Amino acid sequence: MKVYYIALTLSLLSHHVANAFVSQSPMVTVRPSALAASIELIPEPEGGEEVTAVKTMPGSRMKNMGEADSVQDEDGTVYKFWLTATAEGALIKQMNTQILKDAAKKADFPGFRKGQVPPYAMPQIKGFAVQEGIIETVKSAVEAYGLKSLPGSKGEVEVLENVPDMAKAYKVGDDLQFTATFKAVFNPENAPAKAISADDTVIDAEVEEVEDA
Repeated sequence: MKVYYIALTLSLLSHHVANAFVSQSPMVTVRPSALAASIELIPEPEGGEEVTAVKTMPGSRMKNMGEADSVQDEDGTVYKFWLTATAEGALIKQMNTQILKDAAKKADFPGFRKGQVPPYAMPQIKGFAVQEGIIETVKSAVEAYGLKSLPGSKGEVEVLENVPDMAKAYKVGDDLQFTATFKAVFNPENAPAKAISADDTVIDAEVEEVEDA
């Protein structure tokens, strides 16, 4: 199985413009292995506890797969989460348009006018748009399910499908479903207020002494 890692806090836009399609972000790495020719979603893992969303996010589900080993965070216990979600076609299309527009500002390819992006660069632009769409969707899911992402490499997201192959077969404008795992903590700001027990209740009352007639 091939997995694809992306940093949850990553912003690819400035990088792929600056590198003029030569390479992808060094924060995005692929672990090579065998993959079927057709792209299918990796089956949902067994076990785990369903996480209830605090905000509506259609087409998504989240499961808490238990505490993460050897990972700590000052905001609380770190858990590993499984996510299935859909990157909306409108979002990816918007990303694709913006990336193409920004790339054209710096495009200087041999045999093409300055500012013109050649056809052979379009698949890579689409690939960047798909990556960006997935990143933004995961960010939205973290917020929707009341979580808080981790900084640095601790916050990496493991996309279980092969993102480059997904991008290759993807048609701009279509929705894109994917599955991923990542580590995060429950956002302390979303913690329910502590209930007040009967023993903790303080009753302030005055006792008036009444003299017998």
